[in-house]
Amino acid sequence: MTRATPYNRDKALDAAMSLFWEKGFHATSLKDLEAGLKMKPGSIYAAFSSKENLYLLALERYFEKSRLGHRAQMARAASPLAGLAAHFRTIAALSPNDMARQACMLTKSLVDTQTTEPAIAEKTRSYLAAMQQEFAAGFARAQKMGELPDSANTNRLARRFQANLAALRFELHLGTDALETAELAEDMAREIENLRVCGASE
Repeated sequence: MTRATPYNRDKALDAAMSLFWEKGFHATSLKDLEAGLKMKPGSIYAAFSSKENLYLLALERYFEKSRLGHRAQMARAASPLAGLAAHFRTIAALSPNDMARQACMLTKSLVDTQTTEPAIAEKTRSYLAAMQQEFAAGFARAQKMGELPDSANTNRLARRFQANLAALRFELHLGTDALETAELAEDMAREIENLRVCGASE
């Protein structure tokens, strides 16, 4: 009997994440997964139990990569507000073939599954909330360092920041002219920088 070819779980999840991100939960077929993961249907189900579970694992992978990317961006920055502002400029400067130029997978997932797949939709909402908390923590650090006034509502700022990120990603997804996208990103970045208390060092 021929033994099944061993699969690389990380590579398989990355492939599933790319497929689901591009096509969504419902539009991604078993044939798509078979071709993308280079695995037979039986092997896919043996490794991941179900299409829904594979999607949840891919969604978790996307969330973790997004959170790590955010934390790395913040760690490189001279200050919290500088790090938050840099997100917009970084997104606008993505290369044309970068998958991150399409709409956020979490946003697309919520739209795709909210009325049909409650377990996926609920998990998606929890990831979006967790990312918002990451952004709020950045604003809170800025406040603690004196970049923001004590009166600033860090949770409200985080919600606006997340909404702006989603809007910018959607413009990239639409294929908006690169110069127009860069100008929009710059407006968003400067909005963050303009929150800095006069006299506060970067």
